Amino acid sequence: MSGQLLRRLRTAAAAAVLSAATVLPIAMAAPAAHAATKVDNPYVGAGVYVNPEWAAHAAAEPGGSAVSNQPTAVWLDRIAAISGSSSSMGLRAHLNAAVTQAAGKPFVVQLVIYDLPGRDCAALASNGELGPTELPRYKSEFIDPIATILADPAYANLRIVTTIEIDSLPNLVTNAGGTATATAACDTMKANGNYVNGVGYALAKLGAIPNVYNYIDGGHHGWLGWDSNFDPAVQLLHQAATASGSTVANVHGFIVNTANYSALKEPYFTVDDVVAGQPVRATSKWVDWNRYADELGYAQAFRQKAIAAGFDSGVGVLIDTSRNGWGGANRPTGPGPTTSGDAYVNGGRIDRRLQAGNWCNQSGAGLGERPTAAPAAGIDAYVWVKPPGESDGASSQIANDEGKGFDRMCDPTYTGNARNGNNMSGALPNAPLAGHWFSAQFQELLKNAYPPVSGGGGGTSDTTAPTAPTALKSTATTASSVSLSWTASTDNVGVTGYDVYRGTTLVGSATATSYTDSGLTASTAYSYTVKARDAAGNVSAASNSVSATTASSGGGTGNAGCTATYKVSSDWGAGFNADVTVTNTGTAATTSWKVTWTWAGSQQITNLWNGSYTQSGKAVTVTNASYNGAIAVGGSTAFGFGASNSGTNTAPTLTCTAS
Repeated sequence: MSGQLLRRLRTAAAAAVLSAATVLPIAMAAPAAHAATKVDNPYVGAGVYVNPEWAAHAAAEPGGSAVSNQPTAVWLDRIAAISGSSSSMGLRAHLNAAVTQAAGKPFVVQLVIYDLPGRDCAALASNGELGPTELPRYKSEFIDPIATILADPAYANLRIVTTIEIDSLPNLVTNAGGTATATAACDTMKANGNYVNGVGYALAKLGAIPNVYNYIDGGHHGWLGWDSNFDPAVQLLHQAATASGSTVANVHGFIVNTANYSALKEPYFTVDDVVAGQPVRATSKWVDWNRYADELGYAQAFRQKAIAAGFDSGVGVLIDTSRNGWGGANRPTGPGPTTSGDAYVNGGRIDRRLQAGNWCNQSGAGLGERPTAAPAAGIDAYVWVKPPGESDGASSQIANDEGKGFDRMCDPTYTGNARNGNNMSGALPNAPLAGHWFSAQFQELLKNAYPPVSGGGGGTSDTTAPTAPTALKSTATTASSVSLSWTASTDNVGVTGYDVYRGTTLVGSATATSYTDSGLTASTAYSYTVKARDAAGNVSAASNSVSATTASSGGGTGNAGCTATYKVSSDWGAGFNADVTVTNTGTAATTSWKVTWTWAGSQQITNLWNGSYTQSGKAVTVTNASYNGAIAVGGSTAFGFGASNSGTNTAPTLTCTAS
């Protein structure tokens, strides 16, 4: 299967109301603001709604009570879900239950808004009730009633987080308009504009409510992580955010990996690791030229690209970690063999799917990180938007009145298609309709949870916290960053990572014993501590505190200097992608850099990431982005671009200057 094809992957009862709210762990510097006043991160300092219907299902499973108190999202996936029925709670019932759980404290309730006309045009399992042309019904019978309920003053103190129409806009990028995996249904939705206009209408209508926080779908790294998909996806999201009377102000952030299985972090390989003299990005079929290996790196890069495209600089990202833990006996403990790129990546990757395009009821999957507020830079929260144990789709045809079809990707005997590289589907057998309770899947997720679930049927029940990290120190500073290192903690079941705090604010996480905090203010003193986490979810006491002062904006008394190296990463004749690495060769940290060159042929840049460019004829100038101008002495950063070409693709000579 060619890289050109694979880079266009598509992955796509009631119980008594619980009285105790689940509060996401976060260090708080001050009391949270009233919910009616918009806050930067709605999850910080807030409880989050535990859906009593999901909690009852989970608690009824063996070992399920260990996680039944976790917050999950409420899915509004058809018009009837708004009012509910005698056997299921409607929107008002959930909001009333959330008010009770909140008990007057800051509180988040999570909703999935999911009923676009011609919904999920590249999959059958999640097809919806509205036809491709029924945008008026979507507005008047679905979005308008939801908005009316959410605007009720009875719910004004809730922080209402809405996930807007997953799988819609990403499908228009990869599965419409002449792509190798296009479908007729996606071509229709791209042509009639109802996805873009429907999302814009939902954003405008719901965004007008003061305590609603809209997050729009950014796919996941195994869907949009290729250069040919990444920029177009961000541009399409911006188009939708400014359609039907909406503005980017109605977008509080993005969500990635919704209802999917992509690993949060791949600790044992990166796409730039070199095996047998070549980067695995070029030689591993799993990576296949993707620029990202996991969701955290993808999410942070997506956020930066969105800001550069015109979204607000304060946007955050949610990552759905409900089913991406990949623990259990098959979880790798180190890198794979270095005999080939495939062996290295396949032997060390946490994500154990047969192919990153597989999305339906995946065998071997486990619960991922528990819902947590502000776990890393730019990330508003890890969330469980897809309730674990709710099916992705039926394994065989099941008659229903919910508009849900049979998708062969949910059939464990299916041998695949172009979107998943013609691999087996990897789906569990005997699955019910999408959204219905699937006991066997829940048990699989519980058994393979990572971090393990105490008492969850296969996880460790260890309750001993790791020792605190020691010898925390500052190893380097620039005008905008502080680099830290520390001595590793010891633990009974193994340390899985470290959380870094600036004062009382969690600013990032690391799997190694070092971290660089960036985006800081010059000539400013900062104080840091670090805590360790283990495989059972225990957290250590804080390390010693260390203070560090960033350099002046002038970069000190040294001289700034840089070099730039150029490498073509892929070339298909009419066009190519290239990467440029900028290295600080001076004696002081840089605050900005510029790379220039003159093409020998007719090359023309079409898109560029991690920088800004101008091209006049054959002359090209690239300057740093707002976030990568500061390079420590001896350090490097990189930018990349796509270009068209109608002649000889001779590598240019690059000139780099820095200040």
